[in-house]
Amino acid sequence: MIGRLIGTLADKNPPQVLLDCQGVGYEVDVPMSTFYHLPGLGEKVTLLTHFVVREDAQVLYGFGSTGEREAFRQLIKISGVGPRTALSVLSGLSVADIAQAVTAQDAGRLVKVPGIGKKTAERLLLELKGKIGADLGAPAGGAGAASDAQADILQALQTLGYSDKEAQAALRALPKDVGVSEGIKLALKALTK
Repeated sequence: MIGRLIGTLADKNPPQVLLDCQGVGYEVDVPMSTFYHLPGLGEKVTLLTHFVVREDAQVLYGFGSTGEREAFRQLIKISGVGPRTALSVLSGLSVADIAQAVTAQDAGRLVKVPGIGKKTAERLLLELKGKIGADLGAPAGGAGAASDAQADILQALQTLGYSDKEAQAALRALPKDVGVSEGIKLALKALTK
């Protein structure tokens, strides 16, 4: 599986980008939220990826943050939601917006996304409850970069084996504008006391 690409941005044609990784050009489909934050052509970029193999195609999807990739992976696990629909949801809503919609069970936000009807929105909310929501919605207090950093810290703590409740408690004790590496250090200090 291809998990990450680091290379030079060779072409931008929404929703697809061409990433030159030492002479190999990867076509990567990205949500518009990632697309808008890409640097100019010829500049270096890092994308987290999800590789989908189907009977008729092999498609690489790219994301600017771990929160986006995780939300994408949760969305495609839902019956009837494919990668294109998941990409559409992430293009129409930020991860924090999705998390808030799930926490509040607000189908109205999801219905605004092209291709998502009322029934699909309700199914998404039901399926995502407990998987996306309070955990990703809590850091959404400030700028997008801060919520991405806090989502990354939360994911790191959970990967290290801390429960969601422990990780959330440690995250709430951190300053809102803390960076990822410093936040992980501070959270681990707090959790080991």
